[in-house]
Amino acid sequence: MPTTPADLRLSPAGPEQFGAVLAPYACDPLATRGRLHDEPESGYRSCYQRDRDRIIHSSAFRRLKHKTQVFVYHEGDYYRTRLTHSLEVAQIARTVARALGLNEDLAEALALAHDFGHTPFGHAGEDALDAAMAPFGGFDHNAQTLRILTKLEERYPTFDGLNLTWETLEGVVKHNGPLTGHYADSDRAIPAAIREYVANHDLELDTFAGAEAQVAAIADDIAYNSHDIDDGLRAGLFDLDDLADVPLIGPAIRAVTDAHGDLDRPRLIHASISQTIGTMVSDVLSETRRRLAEADVGSPEEVRALDHPVVAFSPAIQESDRAVKSYLLENMYRHHRVNRMTSKARRVVTQMFELLFHEPELLPTEWRARAEAKDEAGRARMIADYIAGMTDRYALELHRKLFDPEVL
Repeated sequence: MPTTPADLRLSPAGPEQFGAVLAPYACDPLATRGRLHDEPESGYRSCYQRDRDRIIHSSAFRRLKHKTQVFVYHEGDYYRTRLTHSLEVAQIARTVARALGLNEDLAEALALAHDFGHTPFGHAGEDALDAAMAPFGGFDHNAQTLRILTKLEERYPTFDGLNLTWETLEGVVKHNGPLTGHYADSDRAIPAAIREYVANHDLELDTFAGAEAQVAAIADDIAYNSHDIDDGLRAGLFDLDDLADVPLIGPAIRAVTDAHGDLDRPRLIHASISQTIGTMVSDVLSETRRRLAEADVGSPEEVRALDHPVVAFSPAIQESDRAVKSYLLENMYRHHRVNRMTSKARRVVTQMFELLFHEPELLPTEWRARAEAKDEAGRARMIADYIAGMTDRYALELHRKLFDPEVL
């Protein structure tokens, strides 16, 4: 049985030891819906602090260090990886959560865990693995994140996964909105990993997530756009002059130049990215406060019951955000240098999956034993788990070992 709020109130740590006073619509650690597996709570950390700590100490978190954001690790030390991106998302999420009176620890935990399910080589790797897994239910990185958090991390004596709170798991699954019901964004089938988990621990897939999860999602958006612009400039895929007419970043460059005159290129880039992030954060705070006041919500449950998210950009910044995404799609994600690597990545993932599926004896001993004990669908899912957990570096090295006759 899940632990209950009453169990938490037995802790010697009172709410004043868990941080600042929260807004009524924030998730209160003393009112959590608990964990799937019963265990005593900490006397000096809130349940959401504990979730964050478990995430940071997990194997999946460490592997983010060598997983692609856009550029593969060997292309340079200065580009974002999934790890540095997640840390930047967490910083923005904490800032926004604090300003809104939300639970910073929960927002941070969600920001740190949101990319756990990504494959090596970013979205190219995911697309290839999804295609390979099409006969067996496909592959979805959000579902894989839940699978990692609830099953694949094997650290504790009495349960699989990290046994995180209901609110953290809800936020992981629904940070982009409801998965079922009237307000779901798409009619795509619910991935099996999510269906299987909610059968035992209902995450209420037809409602929006709490405000902290919404903060983590929009912080991801802010970090992704701003820092991909930064990486694209560093990589020489486009230059500052090319960005003059791009919303958000063009005005930021002009504002920095007007305020400080001619700066050297690195300072101008950094200051312009900082200005862009500040503009987007300020807009989120203004629009979210307006929506909270308009909805007059007084609890996390009332936030979940709304027919729209409360954490959002204003319509003007939403339009600018779409324009930035469009620019990045054409000038970065589809750049021939990026295309060449993503093409290689798809082949690496596809070839490894096919070989390991048909010859599971090539898997490491512990993975081989698990794969051989499964039917075809189960074996395919195990191999997908194995490949999805790889770093870019490990995937490239293993591919060479499997396909290069001169490498043992």
